[in-house]
Amino acid sequence: MAIVPMAKILIVSHNSEAAGLLEALQTEGICQILNAQEAIVSRDLPDLAAKEHRPKDVEELLNRLAKCIAFLKGFGDPTKALVSMLAPRVVVDEESYQKTISDQQALMLIDQCEHLETAIEKAKSQCENLRASLAELRPWQSLQTPVEEIGPLARTICQAGLLPVGQFIQVQDNIGELGGAIQQIAETENRYACLVVYLKENANEVQKLLRSAEFALVNFAPMTGTVPELIRQHEEKVSQAEGQLQSYKESATKLSKSLLKLEILHDHYSNLLSREQTKGAAPATQRTVILEGWVKEKNYPCLEKIVSGFEASSLSRVKPAADEQIPVEIENKQIVQPFEFITRLYGMPQPSNVDPTIFLAPFFALFFGICLGDAGYGLVMLVAAVLIGRKMQGDRKLVWMLAICAVFAILVGILTGSWFGDSVSKFAPQLEALRVRLMWFDPLEKPMMMMGVAMGLGYIHLMTGLLIAFVHNLKLRDYASAVFEQLTWLVMLNSIVIYAFSKAGILPAGLGMFCSRFAIVPAVLIVLLSSRVGGWGARLGMGAYNLFSTVFYLGDVLSYLRLMALGMVSSGLGMAINIIAELTLEIPYIGFIVAILIFVGGHAFNLFLSILGAFVHTMRLQFVEFFPKFLVGGGRTFQPLHKEYKHIHMEAA
Repeated sequence: MAIVPMAKILIVSHNSEAAGLLEALQTEGICQILNAQEAIVSRDLPDLAAKEHRPKDVEELLNRLAKCIAFLKGFGDPTKALVSMLAPRVVVDEESYQKTISDQQALMLIDQCEHLETAIEKAKSQCENLRASLAELRPWQSLQTPVEEIGPLARTICQAGLLPVGQFIQVQDNIGELGGAIQQIAETENRYACLVVYLKENANEVQKLLRSAEFALVNFAPMTGTVPELIRQHEEKVSQAEGQLQSYKESATKLSKSLLKLEILHDHYSNLLSREQTKGAAPATQRTVILEGWVKEKNYPCLEKIVSGFEASSLSRVKPAADEQIPVEIENKQIVQPFEFITRLYGMPQPSNVDPTIFLAPFFALFFGICLGDAGYGLVMLVAAVLIGRKMQGDRKLVWMLAICAVFAILVGILTGSWFGDSVSKFAPQLEALRVRLMWFDPLEKPMMMMGVAMGLGYIHLMTGLLIAFVHNLKLRDYASAVFEQLTWLVMLNSIVIYAFSKAGILPAGLGMFCSRFAIVPAVLIVLLSSRVGGWGARLGMGAYNLFSTVFYLGDVLSYLRLMALGMVSSGLGMAINIIAELTLEIPYIGFIVAILIFVGGHAFNLFLSILGAFVHTMRLQFVEFFPKFLVGGGRTFQPLHKEYKHIHMEAA
């Protein structure tokens, strides 16, 4: 397939129908709506303006729902989160969905959640305060004097506090000189709980002494009674507060069974907010809303059918403005579709450009397979991808793409004889004859052959990029670019390669001599006409630079040696793991178990590193070496108004 043709549309809807129409468009998910700043109609009719109505009530409700969901998730079943890692959203059918959003009592759950959350926070705070007070009272447990009697008397002052152990003797001596006394009650955390008594007339000197000794005053007000009585009272209050807190938590646990209803409501009102924001940002008059946007050409009849269901709404096709950026969407056949992940990661092509997905797919899968280069790893990866793909929700493109790449890794591993490194040779010698029979060559024994394969594939990759650009320019009738920017390079580079092969004795010498002379023609054309802007001096200068860029192609081809390097590293590390596992077999009693652990753990680690390296470097070859030959990025992605579900997964009808 290719870039999907787009149609520019204009919908005029009466205010009374705009909300319903937007909901129908959002449900179908086929139309991208432009805001007032993007819409061309706003430029043509400056009097039109967006109403800029902010749906604060919906935003507030969504915030409350989000807080309630986060609160109740803390009281749900923790095992469900682990089990549903790949499918975290609950599957909901249309009937249950409609029943929940139409249930007025469902919104009452928000008030219940908020009241419970407030009560739990208050109970927690009360428990913490009581425990803190209890901790302050415990050092004074042996004190039999009622705490309300500790304070100013007729001629003296009595104070309770905590004094560092190292300061006690010094304070005891100094306070005695001031006519006071200090008594140790108990020791706690390197501090003494003390009672200090001194005359009122010496208050300033004593306070200065206590401050310098880091004396921490303890105030028992407004408590009354002895400390043992107060401790008993506080323990009872803590027990009551903890019981109340537990009761609130049990209520929250019961309420968490209604979490799904809140999640459905959150997704429903999120979609409502999206519609309201779209409506508020669209150009409008006093009585109408103007929806300007884009739809796929093939979906235009469907859009007509939707709009025709609203009596006070009309649809018309309009011609895009000359400077308007057309949104881009790509569609491919099912086998190629997973590789759209790579294209979207790079960025959409320009509308007049070419969709690279169908071209990158075979190269990406093959290069990935060479980098991984092990049939055993490929089998593990394939099984894992299939199991994950069946379980997970949402976009599975990446998983299925890795599954296809795993198939190529299996094929490459079979041809190079790598099965978890050299596991067959070491641990299953009875299968060695079959492995050798299926093997094409061993890269570790014939590295130059592997180098030739990598560079050959790289050269084909680069030539494919130039050929794509050549054909595309011909379709656009840009014959000058096709001839002087692609065809000249195709002829010259291939002539040079044929000449090199003839020198190596692979091709006839006469053919090589002819190509070496014929290469002069495209070289001259590159100098003269590859740059066609500016004066002849600038053209020739740029043309000479372009011809010099021939050496860059050599660098590009050498870049593909990473395929050989990664494949050999993966196989080599696998062999090292096998050697270590084999050596541990000699350990008495536990050798077999240790060998299995090293084998499984080592190869799992190697598989992870190999997959990561294969993905990154293969993607780099596409983005840096392949795409620049024909692809112009920076296209604006087609983003239709559609329903999104964060918490639930709507069951297909």
